[in-house]
Formats: sequence, C-alpha cells, structure tokens
Amino acid sequence: MAEESGRPTSVTRAIRMHWLLVLLGLVVVVLTVVLNDELIRTWAEGRPDLRRVLETQGLQAIKDGAVRPPAFVAPAITLFVVVGLLMWMLLVFFANGNNWARLSLTALLFFAAVTTVAGIRTDPPAVFVVLSVASMVLEVVAVAYLWHPDTTRFLKRGG
Repeated sequence: MAEESGRPTSVTRAIRMHWLLVLLGLVVVVLTVVLNDELIRTWAEGRPDLRRVLETQGLQAIKDGAVRPPAFVAPAITLFVVVGLLMWMLLVFFANGNNWARLSLTALLFFAAVTTVAGIRTDPPAVFVVLSVASMVLEVVAVAYLWHPDTTRFLKRGG
C-alpha cells in the first residue's frame, strides 16, 4: 500500500519508529538528569567496596569519596545528540530511496540494542529497565519495517 508521497506505508512506519526511538531517548536523557542521584546510588550499591560507605555515610560520601562515581548526565546528553543527528541524517537518505541508509539504520539499531542490553545488565533503576525493554521492542519493529518487502521494492526503484 502506497501513500500519496509514493512511499509505501512500511517506509513511513519505519521512519516513525525511528522518531519514536529518538523521543524515547529524550525521555531517558531527562530521567538521567532528574534521577542522577538514584543512578549513583544504584552504582554504589553494586560495588561491595562502596556499599558500606553508602549505608553508613550516605550518598554525599560516595560523591565526595576517593572513588568517583561515573558521570551519567554528560554521556547521556552527548549520546542522544550524536545518535539523534545521525539517525535524522540517515532517515533523510532512507526516505529518498537510498538502500545504503537502510543498511546503516539497521546497523545503528543493532548497536543500540547491544548497548541497551549492556545497560540493563548494570541493574539500573526500574524505570530505565522498562524504557530499555520498550526501546528494544521499537527497535525490532523498526527493523521489521526497514526490511519489509514493500520497503525493499521502494528502495530498488530508488525512491
């Protein structure tokens, strides 16, 4: 089924899934800023050498301690901007019928899924696990639309 633009519905849906992933990434960045202390607390609880300090002296002792907690906010913002801009650029080429952009978007989603799994393995707060699972579902759906037969025909025509 094609739309007025000449693009099949599968292409439009693939693009929408990618934009939903960008929106979800923005939610994660905002939550990273808002829940930064909770992320630091979870990180400290996962380290036997710091768990006791956290229990006896509190979160501020962890922040001021000799072992510095990892930065969560700056990398989250940087990753969001870089991946969001890359995805936007690739989507422009994909929407115009460039098959290499589909391959690049697929690779980008694969690496996003790998980092999502790695993030879940660090035992983050529950809200991040829920958003990670939602992200993985969207990634699978996006890949399905990227590789839908209608999308393939559209890309073979060159848009």
